[in-house]
Amino acid sequence: MSEARPASRRTFLGWLLGTSVGGLLVSAAYPVLRYISPPRIPEAATRQVKAGTRDELRQSGWKIFRFGSDPGILVEAAPGDVRAFSATCTHLSCTVQYRPGEHRLWCACHNGWYDLDGTNVAGPPPRPLTRYKVHVDDASGDILVEKEA
Repeated sequence: MSEARPASRRTFLGWLLGTSVGGLLVSAAYPVLRYISPPRIPEAATRQVKAGTRDELRQSGWKIFRFGSDPGILVEAAPGDVRAFSATCTHLSCTVQYRPGEHRLWCACHNGWYDLDGTNVAGPPPRPLTRYKVHVDDASGDILVEKEA
């Protein structure tokens, strides 16, 4: 029977250095992997949200609102004519804004333009914006936006 010899200093230092380097690699790789894989954000459970009020919309003629994890945009095209669209540009997913002087929606990222029907009219956007249904409650002035089926 052979006797177990105590570990040498060289073996102990090799083990210590190996586990330290392994721990360093794991601690550096974890944040990188978390950054690469985005968190799962559930889509809005409802198909309808309160996007604002008539008073809020009258101040500037347009308003950005949240529809689940996506932005939406409300525009008063004419007095009493409220329209809602997805505010995500179909080119590179930037957020669009309303330009009252041109009566168009504009994406500042690459100068993309949409008309007030959501149709892409200039620039690089390949598709129209998604249009939402708008319901205005006359009694309270609340503006409700609903996704189409």
